[in-house]
Amino acid sequence: MNVRRLIPSTVLAGATALGLVGLTACAADESSGRTKDGKLDVVASFYPVQFLAERIGGEHVEVTALTKPGTEPHDLELKPRQIGRLSEAGLVVYLKGVQPAVDDAIEENGPEHIAELSTFTELEEHGSAVDGHGHEDEEHGADEHAEEGHDHGHDGGADPHVWLDPVKYAEAAEGVGKALQKADPDHAADYRKNTAGLVRELHALDTEFKEGLAGRSSDTFITTHAAFGYLADRYGLRQEAISGVDPESEPSPARIRELHETAEHEKVGTVFFETLASDRTARTLADDLNLKTDVLDPLEGITDRSRGDDYFAVQRANLKALRQALGAR
Repeated sequence: MNVRRLIPSTVLAGATALGLVGLTACAADESSGRTKDGKLDVVASFYPVQFLAERIGGEHVEVTALTKPGTEPHDLELKPRQIGRLSEAGLVVYLKGVQPAVDDAIEENGPEHIAELSTFTELEEHGSAVDGHGHEDEEHGADEHAEEGHDHGHDGGADPHVWLDPVKYAEAAEGVGKALQKADPDHAADYRKNTAGLVRELHALDTEFKEGLAGRSSDTFITTHAAFGYLADRYGLRQEAISGVDPESEPSPARIRELHETAEHEKVGTVFFETLASDRTARTLADDLNLKTDVLDPLEGITDRSRGDDYFAVQRANLKALRQALGAR
């Protein structure tokens, strides 16, 4: 697996002192998978699964996030205490392949109840150049991109970024809802109700994207790394990534030439970068081509630099940025 390095792992040094997003806020009853005040003790690996657990679990759960806000989730290294919490939790929610440390800990110390998102929605392979049918562009070639480090390295090449597609995220939400019902049957009715409400919101967001991107003058967008394959597939867009899955890697001269040609031929007006990744290469490319820059957020975490305080707000900010870049009416 290619391990991305957006933020140095040393930022985790102070995580224990900060409580690891509520790790000590409500001590767990180790024998029952519940907190001392009776809530289901849920451990979530990083923000996209944390959001599902919190929205569906509501007042009946206490959700602990393993990944501190602002920390690159792929870089997570678990402390012994966190590994112990995984085995004690009433439910662990995660996405296999994103965080190897979490995968290994669950395999060795997993609790009785686990919600793993790739079992709820099918993962697909996406190259750094993805057309509206979800296929890598043949002219760029899979072999060439593999040599340049553009392969995702998740479970044989599967792209984990399913949460950026509202429809697939809704499928994941339904799976998390069922896992919560099984782990805490006393509140199953509330979990079903909360799941249905969240799924309706996600389908409404899907409609917003469809309508918002209608009448666009271009289908192609350039971004730092290949995180938006599912979104591109869903709405008939074409993703062109500068550095493949690793936004800190240097693209080859050949890749830069390809992007220059693509920008000119497809009338690309904007190069997107991310809030957590270095924007140096994206800005250099934009300067070379006299293009604008903007943020397209892969939503792996919410920080004070995010364009919104939750999943829906950031996704709507992404839609606004795409509409402007693609000339949607």
